[in-house]
Amino acid sequence: MAIRLIAIDIDGTLLDSTHQIPEANQKAVVAAVERGIEVALVTGRRYTFAMPVAERIPAALTMIVNNGALIRSKQGATFHRQLLPRETARRVLGATMDFRLGALVHFDRPRTGQIQYESIDWANPGRSDYWRRNQEFIAQSVPLEDCLIEDPIQLMYTGGVEHMASLTEVLTGLEYARSFSFQVTQYGYRDFTLVDVLHPDVSKGAALREWCGRQGYAQAEVMAIGDNYNDREMLGFAGVPVVMGNSVPELRGNGWHTTGTNDEAGVAQAIEKFALSAQGRKGNKPGGRRRRPRAKQVE
Repeated sequence: MAIRLIAIDIDGTLLDSTHQIPEANQKAVVAAVERGIEVALVTGRRYTFAMPVAERIPAALTMIVNNGALIRSKQGATFHRQLLPRETARRVLGATMDFRLGALVHFDRPRTGQIQYESIDWANPGRSDYWRRNQEFIAQSVPLEDCLIEDPIQLMYTGGVEHMASLTEVLTGLEYARSFSFQVTQYGYRDFTLVDVLHPDVSKGAALREWCGRQGYAQAEVMAIGDNYNDREMLGFAGVPVVMGNSVPELRGNGWHTTGTNDEAGVAQAIEKFALSAQGRKGNKPGGRRRRPRAKQVE
């Protein structure tokens, strides 16, 4: 069955280790879109942080961001949104006081106050670059709970691998743990982990399932490419799951397809093999574009 949707993670997948898009990846994505295949960037990044990457690719893209909490077009139309109830966010913040350094609350706002921190150390070598690049979106709230005047998209915690592993144990053990979900993105070589606390029904896999239902795609027509723990549900949903050569070891033990590393343009290799090859072109009009169903915008 021909591939009709390609879901691609950004960090560690589409981007190489210098945070650039290899030329081969860019060309492969454009070629897929020109062939009539929908391409979605499926990322833990928020929309405004993912868009500078999307804008480097001269093609129409679907943006599945915040680990699946939001689905938007490249032009900003919102098709799907699931927010974390503010009272759940308040309870989780209260239960995780030992992990508040670097914690943030993210809201679905255009710019000002989109990201709320309790404390900001502009001299911190591990965080200062991110803070400076996103300064226009950042505000400070002391205590952090005071910013919860509306439902946020998510809470985010960052820290060393062992410290964040302790956080996930705390989250799992909470008596109300079913009232939220959390997604883990880990970079062991940097001793750095992100833990996102989200609406209980949010994951990359759940968002991909939602989008396929709206667009009329069968699972067998979906290819997903990822490298980290938060990609697991997305890869499990896709009919053609592809794991990057640089992925966390746990993903490579599921019998899924493996491609090159992010520094070897593994995304381009996978797209060529599974979507643009003679086998992948079956059912697509040669040189033509497949008309896709139009998704309904969320008002």
